Amino acid sequence: MPATWADQWNSDPVLIAAILVAGALMMWRLSGPRRQAGLLALAVLALAFVSPLCALTTALFAARAVHHLLLFTLAAPLLAIAFPAPWLGKRVPAVLFGSTVMLWAWHWPVAYDAALGNVALYWVMQLALLSAGWAFWTAVGTASPAQAVTGIVGGAVQMGFLGALLTFATRPLYAVHATSTVPFGIGPIADQQLAGLIMWVPGMLPYAAAIGWIAHHSWRQMTQTGAAT
Repeated sequence: MPATWADQWNSDPVLIAAILVAGALMMWRLSGPRRQAGLLALAVLALAFVSPLCALTTALFAARAVHHLLLFTLAAPLLAIAFPAPWLGKRVPAVLFGSTVMLWAWHWPVAYDAALGNVALYWVMQLALLSAGWAFWTAVGTASPAQAVTGIVGGAVQMGFLGALLTFATRPLYAVHATSTVPFGIGPIADQQLAGLIMWVPGMLPYAAAIGWIAHHSWRQMTQTGAAT
């Protein structure tokens, strides 16, 4: 309920234990920037699954959009730094296609409603999105600058297109949110439109930041090479 959602922290002992164990393993096995990235990723995952945001996502699709962005565009790239897989850099088109299919499939109303109605399927959805995000950001992070920019632009386009479809849909798409938004003073269509805008506008920022970082890194390499010659 609106009056109590801020107090609804997730105290699931299995989830808390999993986060603590993962943190301990990262402290033990990783070092330097990889350790920092891994621990930051765990902090983002704790925000997504332990904080009251997790409870809010059951009522508001807009909160779910924020939740998915935290997984796909923040936790996933941090995990890509912590656990790199350089061989994925040669498979940017395939990884982009796979991550797009995964993101769109779990926003298909039948699959989404089913996931929110079944605990096991819910966690399958979350792990699938996180894994797809990790693969995508690992691929673009280890590819050549040209391939990386192409992949990032492709990822931004598909994310923006999905956000646009949600923004301009003329009817509620998700049965699970047909009435859950009303206590918060927002109708299901307005909630859905807000979710689309979140994916369409703020959702583009990580992609823009990644392209900016690649451009800066490439320019610095070029100037260093020029200075050396």
